[in-house]
Amino acid sequence: MPKGQPSVVPDDGLTTRQRRNRPLVVVHTGIGKGKSTAAFGLALRAWNQGWPIGVFQFVKSAKWKVGEENALRVLGASGEGGSVDWHKMGEGWSWVQRDQQMDNEEKAREGWEQVKRDLAAETYKLYVLDEFAYPMHWGWVDTDEVISVLRERPGTQHVVITGRNAPEKLVDFADLVTDMSKVKHPMDAGQKGQRGIEW
Repeated sequence: MPKGQPSVVPDDGLTTRQRRNRPLVVVHTGIGKGKSTAAFGLALRAWNQGWPIGVFQFVKSAKWKVGEENALRVLGASGEGGSVDWHKMGEGWSWVQRDQQMDNEEKAREGWEQVKRDLAAETYKLYVLDEFAYPMHWGWVDTDEVISVLRERPGTQHVVITGRNAPEKLVDFADLVTDMSKVKHPMDAGQKGQRGIEW
């Protein structure tokens, strides 16, 4: 895409502006590092545009403190850009008033149900569904249902889904897919994750 120009202009009856402003489904998958990091980079751009952002962390424990969470929470509360709501499955989801011993599969389903409610209400302009490829890959959440809900979502809501093993149906449906491949990683040489790089 030289100079930001598309290589193909489809005969879809849309104006350039209509086509440019279509809401996107973005998937970051593959075995390489950087899938969530890239999604949070998009969240920074969305915050700068004043968009309300909803981050839903599937799979990762509530005890796992990622640097992007603190940064985006501070930015969201600053009043300068968009708002940021951050939900973690490991906390039992902020809206679930149930036993903290819910198993991970049930927590993932609860999280997806909330995402569906937020999409229907057009709560956010950008949704980061972090590690959401896993619940679909494991069969906890039905991929066909996810695609159907995303296809029918109202307004101009962008959705970013991260995680290894994104289902092929989701990859086929998405507007933008990046497969992060691993060429080399410090863990291959026995080095554990470190502050400022992994979290």
